[in-house]
Amino acid sequence: MWETVFGAVNLLAMVAWAVLILLPRKPFLLSLVLYLGIGLLCLVYTVGITGLMTGMFDAVGPGDAQVDFTTLEGVQSIFASQGGTVIGWTHYLAFDLFVGLWIARDADSKGFSRLLQVPILLATFMAGPVGLFVWLIIREARARKQGRWE
Repeated sequence: MWETVFGAVNLLAMVAWAVLILLPRKPFLLSLVLYLGIGLLCLVYTVGITGLMTGMFDAVGPGDAQVDFTTLEGVQSIFASQGGTVIGWTHYLAFDLFVGLWIARDADSKGFSRLLQVPILLATFMAGPVGLFVWLIIREARARKQGRWE
């Protein structure tokens, strides 16, 4: 089951990223990325984390251990199960896609070329915080040059 969920969330994220990077940014397409891409990933995550925390899905950690986000050992035990890993991965996919959508909309509204956006969006897709960090630097530099911050 977890292999199927893993494959489905990966496919969903890839399609949404392809739409975001390659297609015109029409309101309808951006809504698809937001609601069908990010929204569905959030739904999968919500069902999954609820199932893990209530014990309805994979056992987490050794024996009857409960989900524990307060210690490194506790977080490691969550990722020790297939369900925990898939749900954690879905979390990354949803948030990176949300950040990518924000970057794309922000860059469009500020007049940045799509050519400049592509490597930033790809960096966000591959390593979320790296792409966000690069975007914030580029965005700030232009704001300082123009004498305004938004």
